[in-house]
Amino acid sequence: MKLNHMRRLVLVLVMTILGFWIEGCHCKIVQFIFGDSLSDVGNNRYLSRSLAQASLPWYGIDFGNGLPNGRFSNGRTVADIIGDNMGLPRPPAFLDPSLSEDVILENGVNYASGGGGILNETGSYFIQRFSLYKQIELFQGTQELIRNKIGKEAADEFFQGARYVVALGSNDFINNYLMPVYSDSWTYNDDTFVQYLTGTLQDQLKLLHKLGARQLMVFGLGPMGCIPLQRVLSTSGNCQEKANKLALSFNKASSKLVDDLATQLPNSSYKFGDAYDVVDDVISNPSKYGFENSDSPCCSFGNIRPALTCIPASRLCKDRSKYVFWDEYHPSDSANELIANELIKKFGFVRVDQTNAPSPAPALAPAPSPED
Repeated sequence: MKLNHMRRLVLVLVMTILGFWIEGCHCKIVQFIFGDSLSDVGNNRYLSRSLAQASLPWYGIDFGNGLPNGRFSNGRTVADIIGDNMGLPRPPAFLDPSLSEDVILENGVNYASGGGGILNETGSYFIQRFSLYKQIELFQGTQELIRNKIGKEAADEFFQGARYVVALGSNDFINNYLMPVYSDSWTYNDDTFVQYLTGTLQDQLKLLHKLGARQLMVFGLGPMGCIPLQRVLSTSGNCQEKANKLALSFNKASSKLVDDLATQLPNSSYKFGDAYDVVDDVISNPSKYGFENSDSPCCSFGNIRPALTCIPASRLCKDRSKYVFWDEYHPSDSANELIANELIKKFGFVRVDQTNAPSPAPALAPAPSPED
């Protein structure tokens, strides 16, 4: 009897320990980010043949040690800032050599890739980039790693408790539909292309839900016809209205799509983050928001434009906090902060960890070779 009693105690103890690992893994809430260059934190640095790169100075000048870190900005991304305010760790790039199962469990993963789009064909002239379908495929590999590490039940809990960001679409227009070298530009018209794009996005969001994504935000597009590259390519220097109308059409269709999925998919909290109006107002009335320039990049090659990326020979503006755009494509840290704060206010995001304050905005480093 005593022997059987001891065996039962040992069995209970073993089951308790196993239960701790399976059901009580103390999983942190982390983020998984899918996106393009607006969210890339270094994946393209490891795509050696990619032409979409932010690996040269002065990218990253106002972030960390001031050296290039893979972000297509002088500082933080919108996802960085929202995550900081929610008390979430900043997920490292999927291709970061230091990525491991333990790092994933502590910080999540960022799959975003400069030049990537919702469509597989988008951005092909960048040679290497991760489309959204490829990013989801990489996420599936991540899930397999975590299941092998902590078991299926704990992994399901971990992935269902995480936060998800999907932020792509501008490349599908700027580096696909609006370029006559791509067949999509003559295969579709404006309406049918938006339908094709959002139909593909619907399939991708459903797939992410099937893989466990329960709390997810889709970022809308800003007035992409007003980025410096689009302005300088126009004869007037004004915003390209066709591109802006396409962004509005995409946002309208995607907002409805996300709302519909939120009611159809079980246990889902899907939101659409639309900051078009505030970004449009910033560009139209920069002084209202503390900016001085909203039509040209802070980092430029003098009068030689468009220099598509910021390079060491580029000249920097005198005060980066006063420029809406960092380079021909991408917003500055200050503009990203304004966009992030608008989304935080609109959705009432709450912190997942009340013990840590959000990271402060970076102090701007002195600007080399300031523009007179």
